Amino acid sequence: MFIPIGDDNTRRRRFPFIVWGLVALNAFVWYLQLKFGEPFMASYAAVPFELSHGTDLTTPQYLNIRGERLEIPQGYGPSPIYLTALYSMFMHGSWMHIIGNMIYLLIFGDQIEDELGHLKFLVFYIFAGLAAAVSQVITEPNSVIPCVGASGAIAGVLGAYLVLHPANRVRVLVYTRVTNIPAVLVLGFWGVAQFLGQASAAQEGGGVAYMAHIGGLIAGLIVGCFMRMRVFR
Repeated sequence: MFIPIGDDNTRRRRFPFIVWGLVALNAFVWYLQLKFGEPFMASYAAVPFELSHGTDLTTPQYLNIRGERLEIPQGYGPSPIYLTALYSMFMHGSWMHIIGNMIYLLIFGDQIEDELGHLKFLVFYIFAGLAAAVSQVITEPNSVIPCVGASGAIAGVLGAYLVLHPANRVRVLVYTRVTNIPAVLVLGFWGVAQFLGQASAAQEGGGVAYMAHIGGLIAGLIVGCFMRMRVFR
């Protein structure tokens, strides 16, 4: 197991204002989550059932998981309810969730922003996040489990990075040692882990929206291919 801690960005020409702005926005929304607690999450998280049926669930839902009855809180969401697909991109489920996502965004997002430009990168980021939400809804249209996190949008960033900079050196922490590994290995390992996780979740269930990660990754790979052909640059 390894943790990315940096990459070779010597070719970057512009300061990544959008990347840092997204980090700040995610941090602010996390502060709101900590301040307002579960009701905030229940109101603004993306619930596949709500998005696929166009309705707002306002009363608790119940699931039987491995013989245990689990209550899923719900709250009054925005109107239209489809806005939760956007809002949920800036919410997280734990400290580790947001810290891990922001590390990946800071490491891999700056070069994609540099190549796309600030505004195009923001559009791409939101597009990847929405593609991730759609992928999760298509896979589990009747799920009442809230989905939150920037993971889908960041997966799009990783997909574009994988296409554009597969040989770029990424500094990773392996236990207590720092070493350099090509991006294709780091991001390829991450991508394979998502497909394996989805296969496992399909059989046993789980709390990670792997299909959202896969949908965002595919969106990023597609955009990355167009960028290589200089369609967007």
